[in-house]
Amino acid sequence: MILRPTREDLKLIGWGIGRVILGVGLIMLVPLAVAVACTEWNTVLDFLVGIAACVAFWLLMENTCRVRGRDLTWFHGLVIASAGWLVAMVFGAIPHYLSGHFPSFLDACFDLMSGYTTTGLFLLQDLDHVSNGLNMWRHLLTYSGGQGIIVIALTFLFAGTSGAFKIYVSEGKEEQLLPNVVRTARAIWMISLAYLVIGSTFLFASLLADGMPAGRGFLHSVWLFMGAWSTGGFAPQNLNLLYYHSFIIETITLVIFVIGSFNFALHYAVWTRRRTEIFKNIEIRSFTITTIITTFILAIGFSKFHVYTTLTEFFRKGFYNLISGHTTTGNSTIYATSFYKEFGFIAMWGITLAMAIGASACSTGGGFKGLRMGIFTKSLWGDIKKIVSPESAVVREKVHHVKDIWIDEPLVKATMLVLISYVFIYFVGGLLGVIYGYAPSVAFFDAVSAGSNTGLSAGLTTPFMPTLLKVWYIIEMWAGRLEFMSVFALFGLAAATIIGRSGGARAR
Repeated sequence: MILRPTREDLKLIGWGIGRVILGVGLIMLVPLAVAVACTEWNTVLDFLVGIAACVAFWLLMENTCRVRGRDLTWFHGLVIASAGWLVAMVFGAIPHYLSGHFPSFLDACFDLMSGYTTTGLFLLQDLDHVSNGLNMWRHLLTYSGGQGIIVIALTFLFAGTSGAFKIYVSEGKEEQLLPNVVRTARAIWMISLAYLVIGSTFLFASLLADGMPAGRGFLHSVWLFMGAWSTGGFAPQNLNLLYYHSFIIETITLVIFVIGSFNFALHYAVWTRRRTEIFKNIEIRSFTITTIITTFILAIGFSKFHVYTTLTEFFRKGFYNLISGHTTTGNSTIYATSFYKEFGFIAMWGITLAMAIGASACSTGGGFKGLRMGIFTKSLWGDIKKIVSPESAVVREKVHHVKDIWIDEPLVKATMLVLISYVFIYFVGGLLGVIYGYAPSVAFFDAVSAGSNTGLSAGLTTPFMPTLLKVWYIIEMWAGRLEFMSVFALFGLAAATIIGRSGGARAR
């Protein structure tokens, strides 16, 4: 029997979402400060309106939805995560839309969801002339979204209760680095901020060496780091990394987004001097193997079409974009249409495969994730071993991911459910593109890019793309970033509200 959610259930969810939106308002203070420093008064007004809207919503939820004496259940945590991201998209899009760089509020929402989910696809027009405040907001979206907007709320706005842990897990994260989930959220931020200082320093020095003025170089170095570390792929110029024409900048950003794609638990293990985890971790091994395979596919494709034949060209135009896709970053050193017009069928589908697989679980990356690829492969290998082993033999497989994980039937079923869900959103997005008349390679390239939160585009994703594709890509980015479980819970809430039967309050 399906129970209809009670009024208290809905109030708890509303209260949690209110806290998330307050977090969005707090983040807006940073681009507001940048706009003030740069005397961009129209932008200042845009962010003041956005902050006021976020605070007003939080006050409304805080005063109407507070339920004392009850903690959040798994159901509440899942719904707060999934619905919170959608509501945060709407409120975060306010400064975007007021900037005048978007023809519709839907386009502004598209870019917000792309930023939050560290995807990197964008519909913003005239990027080369946006204000510094808006550019800071774009990149801060990917940086904060890489950690998770729920993590932001947990860092400052939630107590360290079991309910807080349930919201944390519902955002697609699994590892609790420290006994208290709020301390875990703060540890994630400490890791990211430390890398921000180091990475931005290297980028700043490189930009100064290339002749960029100090003030502009400082902003670009911070923005480039945020886009790379979060595997979000946003850049302050329309040509992305191609704008800089710098081998050094490309090398530094490649190192940053590879490191950024690693699991936060692996980062924490390295920081606490357990460096052997790097070599034992199933995701590092999986990433290495799939990188070798897709690089081989890329080389075959380039050889067949006689493009990027020198080692320098292969690295800067081919391998860089492949790894950018595999880590679901989206930084690019070529024009978007070059994927379709120059790479050729084989190389293009090699990068599509890399994007679909993606990076690590509990990281800033998207896609299937290396952990699931490892579980799937080990499970398949275990089944083969069972077939050739005596009937009395006990065959068990395990993977190492911070700790040894034995592969059992529930784990395999959960893994397959997520893998099938990813394939479904990839396929529907690609099919819609084909229906609208795009070439299959282009349609599936951009659909996989959206669903895996990558951000590379073969030229389909523009402000002029069909409205239905914009909506579906938003859904892909949202569901892919949350890894489906909390999305299923939100749909379950909607169904239970309509067809469920009245009953007592949900079990804690």
